[in-house]
Amino acid sequence: MPQPLAYFQGRFQPAVAVGLALHDAGFVMGATVTDLCRTVRHRLYRWDDHLARFHRSCELTHITPPIADEEITRLAQELVAHNAALVRPTDDLALVLFATPGPIGFYAGLEGGVGDAPPTLGMHTFPLPFARYRRLFSEGAHLAVPHIKQIPANCVDPRIKQRSRLHWWHADREIHAAFPGAAAVLLNEHNHLTETASANLLIVKNGVVQSPPREMILGGISLLTVEELCRELGVAFVERPLMMEDAQEADEMMLSCTSYCLCGVSKFNGATVPWPGAVFQRLLSAWGERIGLDIRAQVESCDSS
Repeated sequence: MPQPLAYFQGRFQPAVAVGLALHDAGFVMGATVTDLCRTVRHRLYRWDDHLARFHRSCELTHITPPIADEEITRLAQELVAHNAALVRPTDDLALVLFATPGPIGFYAGLEGGVGDAPPTLGMHTFPLPFARYRRLFSEGAHLAVPHIKQIPANCVDPRIKQRSRLHWWHADREIHAAFPGAAAVLLNEHNHLTETASANLLIVKNGVVQSPPREMILGGISLLTVEELCRELGVAFVERPLMMEDAQEADEMMLSCTSYCLCGVSKFNGATVPWPGAVFQRLLSAWGERIGLDIRAQVESCDSS
C-alpha cells in the first residue's frame, strides 16, 4: 500500500522512517522553528504567507534554511500531491515545515559544537483531525487563564513560531485540572491577554473586532485573514492590549487558527460567553465564500471513527 512521505534532510522517504538525531539541537536544546499550512481541497492555502513567516522565525533565531524558497515550495507541493492522494477527497492535510540549527557533534562523541553543522530541514503532513474540532462548532471553545504566563518577549520573541513549549504543557495541565476540556490562554508579564498554544484570540465589543497587538503575539495567517474579511465586510478591526476585564465584558470571543480557520468561544474561566455570535457567523460565512468551502460542514461531516 502507498505510504505517506516526508521530506527530511534532502530527500523524500516514508514518514514512519523519519527520526531526528538524538544529538540534533532541535532535541538537545528544543531549538526548532516551524510553520503549519493547511490545504483547501488538497491545495496549499496561503502558502506564501506561511513561508514568509517561517523565514521570519528563521531570521529571528539565526537559522538559515539550506535550500531556496523556490525549492522549498516545489518540494512542499510535491509532498502534498503525493500524500493528498492517500486521503478522501473531502479531507484536507496540514503540512508542517521545520528547521533546527542541526546536529551538535560533541553530544554524539563527534567533532563540532552548537551551530557548526548544517541546519536540519524537514516537512511532513497529516490529515487535519476534524473530529477534534467538531466540538468547537457544536458547543464553542472553552478558554481559561492559568497562573503560568507567557515567556517575556525580551527572552523569546513571540513572533517566532517555535517548538519550545514546556510552559504550554504546564499551563494546559493546570487548566485541564480546573476546567476539563478548556484551552489555556496566557497573560504576559504586563497581565495582557495573548493567545492559546494554537490560536489567536479575538474579542468583539460593540461590533468592533479586537486583537492583541501583533508585536505581543504570533502573527497568525488566519488572524490576517480575519482582518481582511473585516475590511471587506465593513467591520471595524483594531489592535490593542486586552485585559481580563475586556474578555469578561466581551459581546463575543473568537479563536482564529490555520487548522479550523475560525471558531466562537462559549466559556471563559467557567463563565458563559454569548455564542454563537453574529460577527463570528458573518466572518465564518465570508471566509467560506472566499475559499469556496463550507468550513463548518467540512468539520461536522467528518468521520469520527
